[in-house]
Formats: sequence, C-alpha cells, structure tokens
Amino acid sequence: MALTTIDPVPALVVIDLQQGIVSAFDDPSVTAVVKQAAHLAAEFRRHGLPVVLVTVTGRAPGRTDAGGSGGAVPADLVGELDVQPSDHLITKRRRSAFHDTGLDTLLRDLGVTQVVLAGISTSSGVESTARSASDHGYHVVLATDAMTDPDTEAHGHSVGRVFPKLGETATAAEITDRIEATR
Repeated sequence: MALTTIDPVPALVVIDLQQGIVSAFDDPSVTAVVKQAAHLAAEFRRHGLPVVLVTVTGRAPGRTDAGGSGGAVPADLVGELDVQPSDHLITKRRRSAFHDTGLDTLLRDLGVTQVVLAGISTSSGVESTARSASDHGYHVVLATDAMTDPDTEAHGHSVGRVFPKLGETATAAEITDRIEATR
C-alpha cells in the first residue's frame, strides 16, 4: 500500500546500519541505502521528529545453528548517519528492535503513533521490527529505497508480499515530501 499520510508524531527507526554489517555487504546498492537512511534521519531531525538508531550486538542465548555465528557484532554506526545528541540509541539482541529493548516504551513516551523503518536486513531485522510495530499498534511505513538485504529474492519478497500487509511503502523522497507538506 502506498503512503497515504504522516501522523503528527512519526519516528524514524533505522535498523542495524553498523560499520561491520554494512562493510560485509558485497553489493554496491548498500551505499545508496545508507545515503537514503541518512537523508531521512537529517529530515526527521530538521523537523524535530524522533530518530531512533538501532544496533545489534549479537544474538540471544540459545540455538545458534539457524544462521549467524551468535558472536558479538561491533555496534559502531556508519558515519553517514551523523549521530546527534537528540537521537535515541537502542541496542538489540534479537531480530526485532522491539523485543527486550524498551523501544515501545520510548516511542509511547514520545507520543509516537507511526514508525518509518529503514535499514538492514530487509527480510530479517527490518521485517521483524515491522511485524512487531504492527502488533504494537503503530502505523508502519517502510522506506523501500532505504533498506537492503544480502538475499535479493528475500528483499523482493518482503517488499512486494509482506510489507503491504504490515503497513505502507514509500521511497525516502516520498516520505520527506509528505513530512514537509504537513509541517
């Protein structure tokens, strides 16, 4: 579903745009994704809207044979995000940024009713967070040109089949244009 509206208090939630994760991508499109996410962050800040930067520092204890090593991941965000003192930093150990992190409490305390999601990986961290956001009752917007996945088929499936069931999809430019029009 295409973007129809921006709520009075949306928050940008950027998933796992960390140096170690981004540098591991063997895909030149990740540069464009980082650029779009950074643009969204700058525009949200310019309008005094919350920016939440989520990092992953490893996996939860338990089975680790279902993908990934379960080891620690450096949490340094990419420089292009230009982290500001007003940004909210969340660290996660699960796929969803909502699970055991306090993100829901933070967003509710800020009066947020809509989340705009960007980041890596579309079919894992972004999709899991989108599902949780929807389950928590937030209006979900997915910035499709500000996310990527190491598996292009999985990315396409999430964007084309899953996301329309969870919220609205739009490009970073469409989102920022809509924010500009409502402020």
